[in-house]
Amino acid sequence: MSAPTPETATDSDNARASLEALRTEIAKAVVGQDPAVTGLVVALLCRGHVLLEGVPGVAKTLLVRSLAAALELDTKRVQFTPDLMPSDVTGSLLYDARTAEFSFQPGPVFTNLLLADEINRTPPKTQSSLLEAMEERQVTVDGTPRLLPEPFLVAATQNPVEYEGTYPLPEAQLDRFLLKLTVPLPSRADEIHVLTRHAEGFDPRDLKAAGVRPVAGPAELEAARAAVAKVSVSAEIAGYVVDICRATRESPSLTLGVSPRGATALLSTARAWAWLTGRDYVTPDDVKALALPTLRHRIHLRPEAEMEGVTPDSVINSILAHVPVPR
Repeated sequence: MSAPTPETATDSDNARASLEALRTEIAKAVVGQDPAVTGLVVALLCRGHVLLEGVPGVAKTLLVRSLAAALELDTKRVQFTPDLMPSDVTGSLLYDARTAEFSFQPGPVFTNLLLADEINRTPPKTQSSLLEAMEERQVTVDGTPRLLPEPFLVAATQNPVEYEGTYPLPEAQLDRFLLKLTVPLPSRADEIHVLTRHAEGFDPRDLKAAGVRPVAGPAELEAARAAVAKVSVSAEIAGYVVDICRATRESPSLTLGVSPRGATALLSTARAWAWLTGRDYVTPDDVKALALPTLRHRIHLRPEAEMEGVTPDSVINSILAHVPVPR
């Protein structure tokens, strides 16, 4: 592999610095959720989508709004409710009496960053309206495909499925999310920090007053993606990713293991993480670092394992502990 030219190295370093600044800007509004912030940055680099799961009140929506405020990208928000229709998301044909013709009215999905708030509070029919947009990056209405803007990212939030009034996401849609990030309750110190900020006048509805400003845009994002595409992957690392995913298919605790699409996703996120940490090659530690958020939503527990307290994360951690690591 040829060494990068000075210009290429400079572009890559500048793009990395911009994304590091992006993480710093988000931290001005969101306290103690560094893994989730990093996951959103990785998803941007990989052209993937993110599912944020956590109980109400842990700043899931604020996290995505802060990301939008720190990027020079168009953003829209959809509050998913039981009565939301697919056309409310994708758009529809409207009849114009003046011209006696139908014209397409784009829905909120035609944006760069779509915040799908509480996506599991809407029925599967409306949830599935995002499938084509997330996978093909287009919307088909009345037989006509319409391309979505680039970049395009869906950041969906959901409450845990055991809460009342929720609809579990179907497997086909879960697999479209590159990462599933859990947003936990903050530590005591972080929660004190949150309360202190609010006592000092912090308003989550006014991110400009909190000092969140745009620090990156499409140009920096494109340069970063080009740099990630040049991160090298050895045959041993590719084999390690495959071995991890194949082990999930053989686990006695699971009814469904990780598909080849999941293996591709893990390799992609590991490359992005390697570049973010300043390397142009992937190590086993990069794969391990992104295994949980990339794979946890792509596996299904057996009912008996679930009753015994087994979780997707515990299964993946056990597999990581047993699959031989390349040297």
